[in-house]
Amino acid sequence: MTAPARNGNGYRPAEGPASQQGMRRANLALVLGAVARLGATSRAQLAEATGLTRAAAGSLVSELIDAGLVQEHGVTLEGRVGRPSTVVSLNNRGPAGLGLEIGVEHLGACVIDLSAEVRTRIRVPAANRERDPRAVIEQLARVANSALAQAHELGLDPVGAVVAVPGLVGAASDTVLHAPNLGWHDVDLTGQLSSLLPGLPVEVENEANLGALAELRRGEVGRDFVHVSAEAGIGAALVVDGLLLRGRRGFAGELGHMPVYPDGLPCPCGSHGCLEQYAGEEAVLRNCGFQDAAGDRVAVLVDQAHAAHPAVRRALEQAGRALGIALAGVVNLVDPETVVLGGAYADLAGWLTPGMQTELGARVRIRPWEPAGLVVSGLRREGPVIGAATSVVQRVITDPAYLQERRERREQRV
Repeated sequence: MTAPARNGNGYRPAEGPASQQGMRRANLALVLGAVARLGATSRAQLAEATGLTRAAAGSLVSELIDAGLVQEHGVTLEGRVGRPSTVVSLNNRGPAGLGLEIGVEHLGACVIDLSAEVRTRIRVPAANRERDPRAVIEQLARVANSALAQAHELGLDPVGAVVAVPGLVGAASDTVLHAPNLGWHDVDLTGQLSSLLPGLPVEVENEANLGALAELRRGEVGRDFVHVSAEAGIGAALVVDGLLLRGRRGFAGELGHMPVYPDGLPCPCGSHGCLEQYAGEEAVLRNCGFQDAAGDRVAVLVDQAHAAHPAVRRALEQAGRALGIALAGVVNLVDPETVVLGGAYADLAGWLTPGMQTELGARVRIRPWEPAGLVVSGLRREGPVIGAATSVVQRVITDPAYLQERRERREQRV
């Protein structure tokens, strides 16, 4: 059986002939997906929700319990009066997802259980700009091992890890092709980190894509949206009908290098007037005179904006207008239900959104722009690392047989 194939929303089961084994694999995913969607429920309710017979649903639930994916608890009365049935739900002890994050100024990790609840979270300062990739990866492995140790104390067993990075990751590769704000080019992050975390499958993904997947899993912004976020650079992700739009080479969403003022400031990419030169963190800090600020520079901007520092307010207004111009083009092109502000932009939303709303209202022409279409992520700067862990969990839920395959491969190595 081949490994699950990757898609825009985590993973899907491998396709093949409709064999008995393949049908059972698909039905396991059907039942586990129903448990994830419905919450605590009975076998009979699962049978009704999936269209399976009670006997088939019960057999599949038993298999999921044996795999540690579902737990049984409590008794409810259903159907005829006096007929008891045990309740099943996703197991909050057992398989879990490990999310890791490499930021320009920090490293992070979190572990979530099958219900997507964050169970442990670590964030440490780390000056990663122009730092040797090997040193960054070695420190990230130590952060990962700390998160794994905390998870094991909680009875959780992370079955994979995904790393969020502020850069381009090829569609068919787990190599970081280009991360300009880190100074990385063609870094084999997956290979190097896997050697430091033996036995744990590791993958890498763009941070903006993972932030969007975290929003999609929460289900609060619909299934068609644009997610835009910022740390040192600017990233965006497009979700269309619940699927992440990656582009032919995996490079979709490079909003930071969309020209907003074609005759404007030169950009290191070689163009002029790119959004990043007006709404990126470095640009905002430069425009208000805080380019030498140390520590959490977003927090500095928030504090100064709250204090009504005039240069900071002006710089954020300019950034908001530039963002509005760029996003108006995106809205006119793909007609999303919502535009979601994540990352540092969520922390600064109170000062960015007035200018954004002005430009969106003036420039969106496919339909009248509704101000309610611009929303602020509740995940804020936690989105990428939570999305990274979520993508591991989604893989398990959409193809629970993956766990058994992983265990068999691990036993063969031993």
